[in-house]
Amino acid sequence: MTEIPKIALKGLRKRFGSKQVLQGVDLNICAGESMVVIGGSGTGKSVMMKCILGLIAPDAGRIEVDGVDVTHLKGRALAAHQARFGMLFQGGALFDSLSVWRNVSFALDQSRKGADLRAAAIDNLARVGLGAEVADLRPSELSGGMQKRVALARAIAPRPEIVFFDEPTTGLDPIMADVINDLIVELVRDLKITALTITHDMASVRKVADRVAMLYAGRIVWHGPREGIDATGNPYVYQFVNGRAEGPIKMAVRGG
Repeated sequence: MTEIPKIALKGLRKRFGSKQVLQGVDLNICAGESMVVIGGSGTGKSVMMKCILGLIAPDAGRIEVDGVDVTHLKGRALAAHQARFGMLFQGGALFDSLSVWRNVSFALDQSRKGADLRAAAIDNLARVGLGAEVADLRPSELSGGMQKRVALARAIAPRPEIVFFDEPTTGLDPIMADVINDLIVELVRDLKITALTITHDMASVRKVADRVAMLYAGRIVWHGPREGIDATGNPYVYQFVNGRAEGPIKMAVRGG
């Protein structure tokens, strides 16, 4: 019997004005796997993610989670769907006016006692390698790497079934980026979540992915296991993975 994908995208299309961003995306993500979608800026990675979350509606196609069509949910059904997801935003998106522990506990049941919420936040901070001493600090008092870890703790705090990672290593030095990559691998394994990461950082791809898909011009042009990414024979993947200016992917460059 064929396993039902955790997430299935079927012919997903989205246009903004005259620009066709998604042009028929087909992609399956299995339960418990770490899928990484690569591609340059403006290729539709973030739009695809927002469609899955129900933040924007696709023009055509179908989105299924556990075999159930979630393409056009509204109201309470949409809220229940979104509650299944955790999200690590590209810039962290922490609330500057809240302490670290209140940021981490933001998505938890706020009817719980404050002491219980704080204890839960500290437990999640420990999972990302941060001690209780940072709990009462403001995000502005933390380094960029620590802010990213706090944002990761917030993403996993409600124990979501699925976590999305949007460019998780952007703005970090190579060592801290590797620390974040290791944390993602550990959390996916230990919490048994399904992960979708969008990135252009090949070090992240090689560390966190079980499978990789490349999005170009609104379509998946290749997908396969991480180990096969260097021998795909696909010219788009080859150019992207090796960072070559020459190839089928053309970048608009203005002269001085």
